[in-house]
Amino acid sequence: MSKQVNVQRSFLAGVSGLALCCVPGTAMAQDASDEAESDGNIIVVTASKRETTLQETPIAVSVTTAEQIQDSQVRDLIDIQTLVPSLRVSQSSLSSNVNFIIRGFGNGSANPGIEPSVGVFIDGVYRSRSASQIGDLPNLQRVEVLNGPQSTLFGKNASAGIISVVTQEPQFEFGGSAELSYGNYNAIVAKADITGPISDTVAFSLAGNLNKRDGYIRDVVINSDLNDRDRWGVRAQLLFKPSDDLSFRLIADYDKLDEVCCGAVNIVDGPLGGVLQFLGGQVISNEPLSLLSTVNYAPENKIENYGISLQSNWSMGDVDLTAIGSYRRSDGFANQDSDFTSLNSIGVNINTVDINTYTGELRAASDFDGFVNFLIGGFLFHEDIDRGARFENGPDFVRFANAVSGGAYSAVEPTLRALIPNIPAGPFGGVGQGRILDMQYQNTAFSIFGQLDFDITDRLTFTVGGNYTHDKKEVTANNVSTDVFSGIDLVQAGFNLAIFNGATPAQASALASSAANPFLGLRGLQFNPPYLNFPNAVEDGRTKDSDLSYTFRLSYDASDNLSLYATYATGFKASSFNLSNDTRPVAADFIPGSPFGSPPPAASPIRDAGLAVNNLTTGSRFAGPEEAEVYEIGIKGSWEGLSVNLALFDQTLKGFQANVFTGTGFILGNAEEQSVRGFELDTIISPIPELNFTAGVSYLDSKFDRFTGGNALSPTFGVVPTDLSGQRPAGVPKWSVAFGGTYAHEFGSGNTLKFHADYLMESNVQISLGAPQFRRAVETLNGSITFGLENGLEFSVWGRNITDNAYTTLIFPSTGQPGSLSGYRNQPRTYGGSVRFKF
Repeated sequence: MSKQVNVQRSFLAGVSGLALCCVPGTAMAQDASDEAESDGNIIVVTASKRETTLQETPIAVSVTTAEQIQDSQVRDLIDIQTLVPSLRVSQSSLSSNVNFIIRGFGNGSANPGIEPSVGVFIDGVYRSRSASQIGDLPNLQRVEVLNGPQSTLFGKNASAGIISVVTQEPQFEFGGSAELSYGNYNAIVAKADITGPISDTVAFSLAGNLNKRDGYIRDVVINSDLNDRDRWGVRAQLLFKPSDDLSFRLIADYDKLDEVCCGAVNIVDGPLGGVLQFLGGQVISNEPLSLLSTVNYAPENKIENYGISLQSNWSMGDVDLTAIGSYRRSDGFANQDSDFTSLNSIGVNINTVDINTYTGELRAASDFDGFVNFLIGGFLFHEDIDRGARFENGPDFVRFANAVSGGAYSAVEPTLRALIPNIPAGPFGGVGQGRILDMQYQNTAFSIFGQLDFDITDRLTFTVGGNYTHDKKEVTANNVSTDVFSGIDLVQAGFNLAIFNGATPAQASALASSAANPFLGLRGLQFNPPYLNFPNAVEDGRTKDSDLSYTFRLSYDASDNLSLYATYATGFKASSFNLSNDTRPVAADFIPGSPFGSPPPAASPIRDAGLAVNNLTTGSRFAGPEEAEVYEIGIKGSWEGLSVNLALFDQTLKGFQANVFTGTGFILGNAEEQSVRGFELDTIISPIPELNFTAGVSYLDSKFDRFTGGNALSPTFGVVPTDLSGQRPAGVPKWSVAFGGTYAHEFGSGNTLKFHADYLMESNVQISLGAPQFRRAVETLNGSITFGLENGLEFSVWGRNITDNAYTTLIFPSTGQPGSLSGYRNQPRTYGGSVRFKF
């Protein structure tokens, strides 16, 4: 580890430690000490980094309370989307590959080099990757979803929005809860927590959770369940309050996941399906909603997360200070039969991602009675990622290659070795040949932010804010292909053959580049061509970005019950690296081709530097930064029994980082401009105290205004360059509607019977660009009935996706099977019962 990194970490720790020892804390958008209060329709939030009611917060924010989470049996952040129509959450090949999307913008789940456009904060600590965001959290108080760019207060990775998760801090009154739930698929969920005082100034809390379930996809080859749940976690907190004006909150947590995930289904069985079956392979053909799978070994997904944070809050009269310092580590391991057939052509497909993250934040906020108030702060961030991968041929690969090529794959080996003497030793397609990836990623960033609120009148406030962010990344790639056949220049082989047969060099080049070359038909079996590693003489493996994001807002309290606001804001997300096995030089640095072909490839920086390797192609190393802007107007009203929040927006994101899965890796690039116009409506209606209705509507008119370098599925289901300008992004529904209702009837002395139901509808949408025939529409119904006793004991029966709505969530080209499509389907109906005790 470099001296520079050690200095940065020491500085980070020093700033955090100093701040934590002698500074303050005010209620901030991530301040977990704030309690989510519900008094009728009044909900207290901290989305603007000040404790305000939802009506007083001039931001488009949706709040899901602890009671709603419990009533809907929300297990993790993936389930939150059924309650928030502006939020969409998708999971793909691994338990850790979870992508959060707000207003149609979001990326970064499966490619560890991409930071998400939607930032996730848990108790004030930024969680940079999805693997550290998906754990089940005990004692949730609320989840705040902030829609639109939030970079002014939250920094570099909030170009699309923020998810702020707030858990309960330790209490100075003894209490706790325990819950045990059992459901279909042998689902067992257990949670317990306890809190109380240690002394007059110190309180503690301990919490633990267990989530286990059999898989809902059955593999008929290995006779095992896939897509199970097997995760647990513990969380400990200490709260030290030497006075009403000073507090310190220490949080330590650990969670572990060991799951068999995720099983894919066959969407389209292409021309090679018959070959696979001829060789004895099995595939359940053309069944996109099937709950059956055919792999030859179970997928493994293991994640270990842990971290510690310390937050201090210090009130100095009219100015409050807050400091948060944290360290987090996340280690991930996955092994998957990624061709999703029973043929053992892929022996090993291991991916590892180890992440170390350090953050420190210091901020101050005023609460003057005068004309102006301020918020000012700074944020430091450092992260190291070690990305590894190993892909190896299985014992059936040569049989597959020969079946596809009519036996030519093995038959040409003696001829090719005679024509090109320096071919490395080892049989073509030998077991264990493949590729090895080793990438080191380092990111250091800092932000300075501030906001001024000018009270022009008692009811009119003008807000101006800014955030300067500087971000620096460095990546080192040491990737190796051990696939002997993939390293052969088949054009050179054709050239040498033509020379051997008496052709002139010019004639040989022409023949080698044409259909007359008998070897070119085998190019499709060169799955693991050699890599050009970086940094090198042409590519430095570095990015450096700086940005000033800002916000202008007018908010007006028309009455005590009605407020209005108008906002113009910008957002920023720094450059991202492609850490997949498809990382390749950009077209500006390299022109592919064989020097033995006709015509030979033109000069390019990489070729001129003598760095070209056989079969090197172009792709992407990194994507440039995202820059967002939004025009938004909103109305917030709250009356007895009714609250309404309406936001209308026109949002544009320039340089959106598009991450397209090709079946073997990712293509990473920038869309020149993507925009969305629409509205969001959230309402709460309580006609009587016992009855409560919620309704949310999101309308998104989304499109790529300009995306000339896009990629989409071809008619034969390969990924090809496509100008996507004017098209609607895939997977973004035009309409999302969420309804909920709760009726609580109290009888006896404190006994309660509660009925709850919530419903999510998403309009029909295309799943993947280039394949309009594959679409989905979502209709999900959840419900629960809870009987609560006066002594704190509760009994519930519940169901999620009660109508068993089935749909495909994602499609992608099948690995090694041109013309075939694979995909993932949603979770089927789940139901069960719970016992809960609060004391």
